[in-house]
Amino acid sequence: MFPLPANRAIALIDGNNFYVSCERVFNPKLGDKPLVILSNNDGCIVSRSQEARDLGIPMGMPFFKAQHFVKSHGLQWLSSNYTLYGDMSARMMNVLGEFSPHQEIYSIDECFLDLSNMMPNSELIEYGKSIKNRIYQYLGLPTCVGIGPSKTLAKLANHIAKKNKQFNGVFAWATLSNEEQISWFKKITVNEIWGVGRRIHVSLQQMGIETVYDLAQSNPEMIRRRFSVVMARTVAELQGTSCLAMSELEETARKQQIISSKSFGHGIEELQHLQEAVASYICRAAEKLRAQNSVCGYVTVFVRTNPFAPNQKQYRNQITIPLSIASADSRRLTRAAFYGLDRIYRKGFIYKKAGVILSDISPVEQYQDDLFTKIDQEKSTQIMQTMDALNHLYGANTLMLASTGATLNNPRHWRMRANHKSQRFTTRWNEIPKVNT
Repeated sequence: MFPLPANRAIALIDGNNFYVSCERVFNPKLGDKPLVILSNNDGCIVSRSQEARDLGIPMGMPFFKAQHFVKSHGLQWLSSNYTLYGDMSARMMNVLGEFSPHQEIYSIDECFLDLSNMMPNSELIEYGKSIKNRIYQYLGLPTCVGIGPSKTLAKLANHIAKKNKQFNGVFAWATLSNEEQISWFKKITVNEIWGVGRRIHVSLQQMGIETVYDLAQSNPEMIRRRFSVVMARTVAELQGTSCLAMSELEETARKQQIISSKSFGHGIEELQHLQEAVASYICRAAEKLRAQNSVCGYVTVFVRTNPFAPNQKQYRNQITIPLSIASADSRRLTRAAFYGLDRIYRKGFIYKKAGVILSDISPVEQYQDDLFTKIDQEKSTQIMQTMDALNHLYGANTLMLASTGATLNNPRHWRMRANHKSQRFTTRWNEIPKVNT
């Protein structure tokens, strides 16, 4: 298998500590301080600066367990600002799209680019550096670039680029000799491979497979029988055979299920407050549905109490409502959600979380009318398009359904806690950073 094939080059670009980096762009004072970003309701740590990592703060730790670092080491913390992170991600992906005709957005801070046949392998490192420098120049975001003949090897290359400073954030397998490739495969433990979780890692160890080299040398058919086709493909990818094709943006954009849910900032008991929250989640999910030009056939609503409050009565339930006609109209979806919520709501419980799931999703082109249901589909589409256009032009939640309770006099008790959130610097005119001269 060595040397690795050199006839294909796939790059994985990954934003370093992405949420932290987005915050530092607009607050340079945080640049050299330990900083963590918290999850919904300021609960757990979801992003850490390198300084915070060096303090031994693990990902997912409840923040109250790390608060002693605030006094002892000056730990800084911020509530999640998903509006900012989403917009910075979109800008980063737009810039990256200029470097290859084939781009696959993998997550909010990761993207694959197909660089095959675009340049000699000897120029891959310099091209990777130009990608990294362009993102930092335009957006101020640090990134790492890993390049390999398959997606799995590109992921592994990115890991090496991130963990080894001598590569300055860019690593390409094709620039190494046969002996150097083998050396790196033997240095890296198998749990660092994309798709190898904790259970698979334990099973591989029991089989004597400890390193990337061990897995790459194994028989794919034996791995398939022991695990799955997916793991067999991973072995083939480590051997340089590309099994995971680059997906076009249109293919990856259409989700088959859309979930919108949040934990409440405070427990709520009233049905009205649950309805407001559910209506808000429906509006958010329906907007995503329309953005991918789709409709859904089922609406699922779920509620639950706080499982971490043993002194409270516990209850959880969900219900799925089929739609007579597939739709992306927030009003119809909200009515269906309320119908379901009425049937699973129980008095006397303190609810901590609710959510909605839109499923049976299909392209709007496949929409079919129902002879027995009178719905003006053209009018519905126009209303939703107007709502989306106004919210895009003037900011999210500019126009919402009244059922969300979005009024000046409504405190919306179910709203998440976000007591230390930065401004939406890139998407709100009144929150644009001010420069003092």
